[in-house]
Amino acid sequence: MFELPQLPYEYNALEPHIDEQTMHLHHDKHHAAYVTNLNEALIGNEKLLSMPIDQLLKNLDQVPEAVRTKVRNNGGGHANHSMFWLWMIKGGKMPAGKITEVLDSTFGSLDKFKEAFAKAALGRFGSGWVWLVSEKGKLNITDTPNQDTPLMEGLPAQAGKSPILGLDVWEHAYYLKYQNRRADYVASWWNVVNWQKVEELLAQTL
Repeated sequence: MFELPQLPYEYNALEPHIDEQTMHLHHDKHHAAYVTNLNEALIGNEKLLSMPIDQLLKNLDQVPEAVRTKVRNNGGGHANHSMFWLWMIKGGKMPAGKITEVLDSTFGSLDKFKEAFAKAALGRFGSGWVWLVSEKGKLNITDTPNQDTPLMEGLPAQAGKSPILGLDVWEHAYYLKYQNRRADYVASWWNVVNWQKVEELLAQTL
């Protein structure tokens, strides 16, 4: 059975950028619901229930067609949020190490990367995610609708790409604090990015 992971910090740790009430709602309600729905969809299928979530999403063709959409939506939600919590940290610091070199060589500078990432976040129509993905160390910004994820290799645009940073732009991620001001949410989010985690994930793709 898939389980809801605990947050690696207190619910108020990301204040004032992400408020405590949002973190409770986002983690305890939304993420928990994805886990519950995913487990319900796979009742009786022990092989799929025992798969790591990333492997399940890479093998959606093995999921019975009757529940495939439910597994895609809720499995994606579980995987995306499990990563999302780790991409944030109290008192985020500036990036250092290999990631700075790759961002500079790819986008020109950290600031230019942030501009491009924010543009993608604001341009994502409706609900979805924005990603920084690595393909053998080559970085690219992409976005996905709903709870789709680069982990789903069956998506033509995502094949072979590993997410090393992602931002949830569903309204439930920011509406209590920012209402319809998605741009303010994105701008504030940079203050809690866990660049050490991004560096670790980048290293795994080189």
